[in-house]
Amino acid sequence: MQMTPRERVLTTLNHEEPDRVPLVIGVSNATGVKMKPYQEIKKILKVQAPDRYLYDWPELGTAEIDEETLCRLHGDVRGVLDLEPERVRLQHVEREPHSECIDSWGSGQVEIEPGHWYPGVHPLKQASNKDDLELYPGWPDMNDPTRIAHVREQATRLTEENRYAILATPWLLFPFERAHAMQGMETYLLNMAMDPEFARAMLVKIAGYCKELMGRFLEELGENVDMIKIGDDLGTQKSLMISPKMYREILKPVHADFIQFIRERTKAKIFFHSCGDVEPLIEDFIEIGVDILNPVQTSSGKMSDLPALKKSYGDKIVFCGGIDSHRILPFGTVKEVREEVRRVIEILGPGGGCMISSVHTVMNDVPPENVIAMAEAVEEFGHYPI
Repeated sequence: MQMTPRERVLTTLNHEEPDRVPLVIGVSNATGVKMKPYQEIKKILKVQAPDRYLYDWPELGTAEIDEETLCRLHGDVRGVLDLEPERVRLQHVEREPHSECIDSWGSGQVEIEPGHWYPGVHPLKQASNKDDLELYPGWPDMNDPTRIAHVREQATRLTEENRYAILATPWLLFPFERAHAMQGMETYLLNMAMDPEFARAMLVKIAGYCKELMGRFLEELGENVDMIKIGDDLGTQKSLMISPKMYREILKPVHADFIQFIRERTKAKIFFHSCGDVEPLIEDFIEIGVDILNPVQTSSGKMSDLPALKKSYGDKIVFCGGIDSHRILPFGTVKEVREEVRRVIEILGPGGGCMISSVHTVMNDVPPENVIAMAEAVEEFGHYPI
């Protein structure tokens, strides 16, 4: 029996087999498509739709995919997003071309070449104690009503349509990523090793602001949500950024507290984004209440061993992702993309608990034909029984 996209996703999240493996595309930065390939996809599909950026943030470069394109690509999920405060968005518009792009936390990006940005503004780089944290004047105002002005409207409309699963993403609420954005990666990692008490205090301080906005975000959503996206990038191509011991002692309690805070306010599933080889931490994620792990970066370390992942964790966590964006999507042929989608589905799909998406954002070097091939392959090879 054919399911609606929402029924398909909810069945998958319950580790049961739906009619087809769901596809997640274009509804958050973690599953998004850059503007260049999006424009090319629209041309191929002959879709007439305006170019808009996710979060109204051109520097992020991720397109807000129009509804017709999402339907043509068989996407099963729709997104609900907050925004950066209006003050910050106006600063983005009014600033000089190619100048620093500052976010609501005071950290920011610098343009290293046209269209390519790098984190280079770290307002707490010199901070070394709790007093420095308290004296920082740039902490975000989480009560700014412009952040969540359209959340209720978006979520209510999607719920009334009752066709697609809803993934809600409050922006910039990843505690570890906020910490190293504000201090600089090298400085913050050194603090984790040399001054773990301060590193922990900084995470707790940041998480307090994250919870403040998350609480308001969830209040606006009400029951109109199926998945809440949070996370922190913790892996590299070959290993973790920090040791499992360091994660468990410093960061895991912050994640656990954040997830508990969310669970006390919603029945939605926890969609946790963490790039790289995070296999050594999957049991920890499960323990603290993560329901869905994204992006399953198959080009990195033990995350490449999909049969082992399915055997060890497949009945305890949902895998979302899996389609390699390092080699297959940018450099593979259409045939290779289709074969990779089929391979991932055949390994992760049985028994449910698998949603297909690209491994993070579809970048500018990805041919549009390969994105379309990925979507069509899910439709062709994803039907149960697998």
